[in-house]
Formats: sequence, C-alpha cells, structure tokens
Amino acid sequence: MSAEITRLVVFTEREEGPVCGLDEKVIYAAGGALQYGKASGLADRIDLARSAEVLIVSTAPMTREFLQQLPQLKGIVRLGIGVDSVDLDAATDFGIVVANVPEFCQEEVAEHALGLLLAVTRKIVLADRLTRQGKWVVGIQESMLPIRRLSGQTLGLVGFGRIARRLADMARTLGLRVIASDPYVEPEVARAAGVALMPQADIVSLHVPLTPETRYLINSETIALMKRSAILINTARGPVVDEVALEEALANGRLDGAGLDVLESEPPKIPHPLLDFDNVVVTCHYGSCSFEAYADLRRNVSEQAAQILRGEFPKYLVNTRVRDLPQCRLRNSGPSSPGAEG
Repeated sequence: MSAEITRLVVFTEREEGPVCGLDEKVIYAAGGALQYGKASGLADRIDLARSAEVLIVSTAPMTREFLQQLPQLKGIVRLGIGVDSVDLDAATDFGIVVANVPEFCQEEVAEHALGLLLAVTRKIVLADRLTRQGKWVVGIQESMLPIRRLSGQTLGLVGFGRIARRLADMARTLGLRVIASDPYVEPEVARAAGVALMPQADIVSLHVPLTPETRYLINSETIALMKRSAILINTARGPVVDEVALEEALANGRLDGAGLDVLESEPPKIPHPLLDFDNVVVTCHYGSCSFEAYADLRRNVSEQAAQILRGEFPKYLVNTRVRDLPQCRLRNSGPSSPGAEG
C-alpha cells in the first residue's frame, strides 16, 4: 500500500459521504485518500477516525475525549459555518487546526428566513392545510385574519453578519424597516442595542452562532421585552431559543407566531409541543440547501483539506491561536495561505 493511502481524509457520519460530496481529485493531488463510514457511537467513531490526518465534520461532536484518541489528526474541516460541535480549546491544546466555510449558504439562509417570515405572517402553511382538508369555503378569508401588511413593519435582526445583512437587503425591498443588534460588539453596546431592538421589532430574526453566551438568548426575559404580537424567526441554531419559554409565549398569546428551521433537538421527538400550534412553521434544518451552495461547500471543504495535507494553514482557520503553538501538527511551518487569518 502506498504512503499516500495512509494519509486519510475521513468522514464518520454517513457511509455515502457528505451530502455535498468531496472533490476526490483535489484531495488525491495533495496526497490524500477519502474514507467514509457511519459511526454507531464514540468508540466506533474513534476506530473510524484513528488513522485520519484530516476529519470532515458535519454534526458529530468533536470533544476533548474524542480528539485525544487521534494522535495523527492534523486538521478538522467543518461542513458549514458554525463550529459549536467542535471543542476549539481542546483542538488548539492538541495542535489541531480547525477550519470552516464562513461564506457558505448566505443567500440560501437569507432566502429561507424570508420564506419563513412570509409563511408565518401570511399564514401560508395554515391556508394550505385548510385547503387540503376541504375547508376552503365562502368567507374563509375572514377566518385567516388578523393579517397585517408587511410594508411599514419593523424587522429586528439579532446578529448582523453576512446572512443577516443579505436578509436586510431583501426585507427592505418589501418595505420593511430594518434594525439590528449584534452580541459580538462591545457588551455594553450589545446589551443596549438588544434591549432597544426587542420592543421595536414586529418580527425578530436570529442570526447568531451557538456559543455559551448565546445559548437561550431568547428566553422568558427577552420575550417579555418583545412586542406583544411579535413573530420570532430562527434559522441560526436551535438552542439559541428556550423552547419552553417560546411555547409558553405562544400559548398565552404573548407572541403571534414563529418560523423555525432549527430546534433544540434534531430531529425532534414526535409529538413535539411546538408542532401543535397553527401559527408555527417548522422546517427540517434545510435552509442551507441548494445545488449552488453545495457546490461551493464541496470546493471550499476539499481545498482546505488539501491545504492541511500539504502542511498549509487552511484558508478559513478558526482557532488562529494554534498557528503559533509548538504543538501545531501541520507537516511544516511554511507560510500560510492567503486569507488564513480566518
């Protein structure tokens, strides 16, 4: 067996490989070979990844316990933007580089957030359901009220990164007024902006990564600051919202509805309390999906895996501190690639 074959790029979450696919030619040209499998648990995942030089990761947890069993691992490339499934401190301690694709699916998730916004405010899913049930009768329009015109309403964006900015552009074309706050500016500014945003916004849309600081960012206290009759949209991460608090707010009429592409536990156990509300639209965490987005993801993930195999820092390095540590496992300490500052 050639030396190249032992330089494995491994995916442990699906026997067919990532849904977006990987570019075998790009990885092979860098001296690597692909290996796919589906782990049934931690021990099985360790066995599958034991010889990996690069791990491609979707949702599998990259814990300290797991990473310490992989002495050959040099890098992790996340299939997407968020890295909440990766213990970044542990990876850095072990000298493992972590990369993501921060430009992935900006257009798609912005479109999906807008779609959820329209579906909830225009009661599109409810109307479809009633029609399919044979309940389209004369005067049904009256039963769909209240519905308010979107133009002139205020959209509040919590988080103002690439996706939120794209959504802001789309929303303005519909006549929505857009305001924003971002938890990653100075804490005092963020707190002031967040408190100011909630009472103003008719629709609140979440666009923050999942971190210890943003977990349950939307809770009973923040919901109490929102307008009565406001609508919540979440295309970020499920645990950003306290679902018990959201359920209570919907049940008592404190909020008018919600559009969710993400939940705390995915897939949800059925029955699920949020699925009982006619004014809640839930989709299956597919906001990133499109042929174009997956082509971009395949290219960026494959190229960064190849960079790691060549001993280069990946283009979108997340744990930038690792580059200066003596335990960094990359094959050489040559110059990093353009844009490697992350």
